[in-house]
Amino acid sequence: MTLRKDFLWGGATAANQVEGGALADGRQLANIDMLPYGPDRSAVGAGQLAMLETKSAYRYPARQAIDMYHHYHEDIKLFAEMGFKVYRMSISWTRIFPNGDDATPNEAGLAFYDQIFKELRHYHIEPLVTLAHFDIPLALIKRGIDWRDRRMITYFTRYAAVVMRRYQGMVKYWLTFNEINILLHQPFVGGGIIFKPGDNQVQGKYQAAHHQLVASAQVTQLARQIDSENMVGCMLAGGNNYPYTCRPEDYQEALNRDRDGYFFIDVQARGKYPNYALKKFEREQLIIEMAPADQATLAAGTVDFVSFSYYSSRTVSAHQEDYAQTTGNIYGTIKNPNLPSTKWGWQIDPLGLRNSLNQLYDRYQKPLFIVENGLGAVDHPTETGQINDDYRIDYLRQHIQAFKDAVTIDGVDLLGYTTWGCIDLIAASTGQMSKRYGFIYVDRDNEGHGTFKRTKKQSFYWYQKVIESNGEVL
Repeated sequence: MTLRKDFLWGGATAANQVEGGALADGRQLANIDMLPYGPDRSAVGAGQLAMLETKSAYRYPARQAIDMYHHYHEDIKLFAEMGFKVYRMSISWTRIFPNGDDATPNEAGLAFYDQIFKELRHYHIEPLVTLAHFDIPLALIKRGIDWRDRRMITYFTRYAAVVMRRYQGMVKYWLTFNEINILLHQPFVGGGIIFKPGDNQVQGKYQAAHHQLVASAQVTQLARQIDSENMVGCMLAGGNNYPYTCRPEDYQEALNRDRDGYFFIDVQARGKYPNYALKKFEREQLIIEMAPADQATLAAGTVDFVSFSYYSSRTVSAHQEDYAQTTGNIYGTIKNPNLPSTKWGWQIDPLGLRNSLNQLYDRYQKPLFIVENGLGAVDHPTETGQINDDYRIDYLRQHIQAFKDAVTIDGVDLLGYTTWGCIDLIAASTGQMSKRYGFIYVDRDNEGHGTFKRTKKQSFYWYQKVIESNGEVL
């Protein structure tokens, strides 16, 4: 048994990390445009430090990013040269509705994505479109409207309806919310939330989660009404949790941490709140406001497939403070002594990808899609401009072999694989350009200097052969 013949190989980006053009052609700012480069980035993302106005002392890297807004012809042509079958991207909400609740959509924004999808179709590349990739209109947040507010369901559903109707026949694969569980860890990034003194922060996050889950279910139903060919997925920031020791309390902690993420997907894939979540609400006296029709909406709006990001596994303990910590995707973990780490402390665990695939498939019995996986590393061009990134090739080779094993040995149903940052982009966690993921080098530095010139790395040609062979040549 090998990978399916129609396996969707490709790469992934997010509008806020590649497009730039923050105020071009009627677009207005989003929450993600307010994340500064530097030490305050994490506090802003966590909703602990308000940043609703542009301040001259800060630089906001998402606003120019790698300027794909003006380079998309070149970039998509390079993706096609690699042989992409699919390109995972996101639509910027504020390109379509600049203020979130405008009376009419912004035609210039809609026309921009018309051109993107036409270009992809020209090269026979299937778009996989994320509707909300950490993207919330700033104008709403300034009016005190974030995902804790039920009105967001209406605004988001209307936005989704406009783009799904506009691009009917051009886009088949949709994701509602990117890494929806990140809302619990970076609530401004995931939900536009800025906490005030005295706020019940846990309740606020789960209220926002409920609204996003209802919105996701509504949009999933809407997608099927608009086009029966549409397939809608959910998306988890993945990576299972290992207990640091074989002490039962460490295993229990790992189970609890896994559930923090699975909670969202349990609802999106199964259509109802899991018992452990209801017990948590009861135990912690969290009062989640729900409309009478919400449970029926959740039940009717389950997804067609489950997608997830995977960069590393995590290691946890009931006595977390007793052990050395390291970083990971958004939040930290105990350093696993059995695994190597990247320059940024993210631990490299290919077998963890196979484990995650098996856990997700056992749990949901739905097709899976790996929509982010990659290595953030510093690339050093030679004097002639070549980038020899064997370390990236090695990382990806091991992870591809791991998911092939999950398919061929374990029987997991896997639709496709899109590497994160198929072209260098702004790193979400740090705002850096020096933390590079792509097969294509972009001449841009952490301070916003550079020509934007695109250069193929060694990994570009390697991935080209991987796709051509459907994963047989690694």
